[in-house]
Amino acid sequence: MTDVAAAKPTRPAGPFSAWEIELALRYLRARRKEGGIALIAIISYVAISLAVMALIVVMSIMAGFRVQGQILNDPNREAAVTRIGRVPGVVSVSPVTENQSLVRAAGQTTGAVVRGIRPQDLDSMSYVYDSLSAEAKRTFGQGAYGGDNIIIGKALADGMGLRVGDPITLYSPTGADSAFGNLGGLEKVYRIGGVFTSGTADFDRAFIFMPLEQAQLFFGKEGVWDVIEMKVDQPDRVADLYPAVRAATGPNALTSDWRDRLAAFWGALKVERVAMSIILGLVVAIAALNIISGIVMLVKNKTRDVAILRTVGASQMSMLRVFFVAGAAIGVAGTATGLFLGLVFCLNIGAIQHFLEALLGVQLFNADVYMLDAVPALVDPGDVFWVAVWSLFMSCVASLLPSWRAAKMDPVEALRYE
Repeated sequence: MTDVAAAKPTRPAGPFSAWEIELALRYLRARRKEGGIALIAIISYVAISLAVMALIVVMSIMAGFRVQGQILNDPNREAAVTRIGRVPGVVSVSPVTENQSLVRAAGQTTGAVVRGIRPQDLDSMSYVYDSLSAEAKRTFGQGAYGGDNIIIGKALADGMGLRVGDPITLYSPTGADSAFGNLGGLEKVYRIGGVFTSGTADFDRAFIFMPLEQAQLFFGKEGVWDVIEMKVDQPDRVADLYPAVRAATGPNALTSDWRDRLAAFWGALKVERVAMSIILGLVVAIAALNIISGIVMLVKNKTRDVAILRTVGASQMSMLRVFFVAGAAIGVAGTATGLFLGLVFCLNIGAIQHFLEALLGVQLFNADVYMLDAVPALVDPGDVFWVAVWSLFMSCVASLLPSWRAAKMDPVEALRYE
């Protein structure tokens, strides 16, 4: 039984009727002598799948506000911290001091930024806290004025050859106040209580964490906060929280977010994101254009079928829809597969990276080169939606052009040369 005999219409049917869809799918399951069509269909399917997967992965590849100003010296600043913490979307609020310091250990000297933070606020910085040992978490902040245990980054520790328990000397350019005035430069030996890995080599190399009370004493800032730092649950939407945060901090506070402090970096990321989206969007379009060659060959091989269907009552639009469905089916299957592979890759990118590093015996993502020790990926549902829409749109456009040619075919002329 031929394809035509199996699917020819017996009565008028509406658009995209069952026989049109059945015939289109039957054409895609080409016989051996028409294997070229099936091969092109498979190539088109694979190309679209890989292009969509690449676009999803690339588009899927930041902490909140900082408050300064009169609020830091306000007698009711603790109440302000409580108000800020109640703002919807704010995950944590921490008073912080930041000080430049020279660091000396194992015969080496370097610079670092010492951040004074309350021990109870350490867990708000998950990128630091999660990498610490249980002992480091327990001992941080213990002792007079917060104790002498400090936490340093892994890059700094590796660069100076330090381990947990080793002594490290910090130098304060201001020193502490006394009955004789400011003592000027002050140095003190601390103990490395823990080593953290944030995932960013520059951060691990530059920052040291010290209990807030100890940092205030060592740097001559007793009772002083440099900033009140907030972390939010959606850092890329900090603009939505501005009104509520400003209402909580009051009119005398100066509020800024991470986009202000990293404006150049944020601008570069946005430009790169848009550029890569456009480039890979074109890759999807090129992959979808493979459908044209497949449907053109299909139309050429099915000329006799088209002519017969036209003579038994099939309309031009029916022929257009048959070949359109055949091409669109490739696009839909390729898009669905690409989305699935892209999401699986993004959601398991860390495990995939570690597997490849163990298999190949090389570090694929060198933190000293890329600043990060792992490939970051965040799946945005909006991005996934537009990738799918773009791929399906290009697949439909590519399917429409050769389908229109099939619809315009004259059945008499087609049968004359069969």
